[in-house]
Amino acid sequence: MENQVKSRQRVTDHGEVFTADREVNAMLDLVKQETDRVDSRFLEPACGDGNFLVEILRRKLSAAKKRATPPRKRKPVPLEFEKQSVMAVASIYGVDILLDNVIACRDRLYNIWNAEYKSICGSEVNDDCREAVRYILDRNIVCGNALSLMQVDERGHDTKVPIVFSEWSFVMGTKMQRKDYRFDKLLAGEYEPATTNKNESRDEDGQLDLFSTEQILDSNDEGELLASYVTDYRSVQKHGQ
Repeated sequence: MENQVKSRQRVTDHGEVFTADREVNAMLDLVKQETDRVDSRFLEPACGDGNFLVEILRRKLSAAKKRATPPRKRKPVPLEFEKQSVMAVASIYGVDILLDNVIACRDRLYNIWNAEYKSICGSEVNDDCREAVRYILDRNIVCGNALSLMQVDERGHDTKVPIVFSEWSFVMGTKMQRKDYRFDKLLAGEYEPATTNKNESRDEDGQLDLFSTEQILDSNDEGELLASYVTDYRSVQKHGQ
């Protein structure tokens, strides 16, 4: 997406200017080792309609194909690619204050994943898996305020509902575990970032760093666990809220 401004009014009201593809790729190249990992977690706290996140997903899906391809083989094993690609989606998080951006971001991520899924898996595609990916994106890409850490209503006003993120991980075979955490609790001192200064996980404007989620969700002190369950990865949408 090369158009960096949707309207002057949105710039005035929300400071909304999208990052161009060239800058997106230049920034992601600085952490290429992480973008090439299927399960490394990324958070974009002002994700817009997903310019950063879609490129991260493309890179992760490329890594998923490599991981799903046996030695001395040219093509990925469809079922293994399916699992790896679900993990790639599940490791991407975003927050935006505008609902239309959130919806567009979810759709862009899903469409990129689904196109690659159909290309690799062909007749072995599974509709339950597609529903599961939709559900994961609904939970991971949140309409909220990354400064107040609260969800927002359709007008972009803070509600009293905190942002909740789900941590997803494969625990055995096709079993996936989901753990839900309040985002404000994770950031209120229940974790120690790699640096000694906790404010270094934010930029100078107070926004969360794009690459801070790995430290937050992988901390030893996990914060306040709200819910947890384990189920087949194709069935995550059938459990919980």
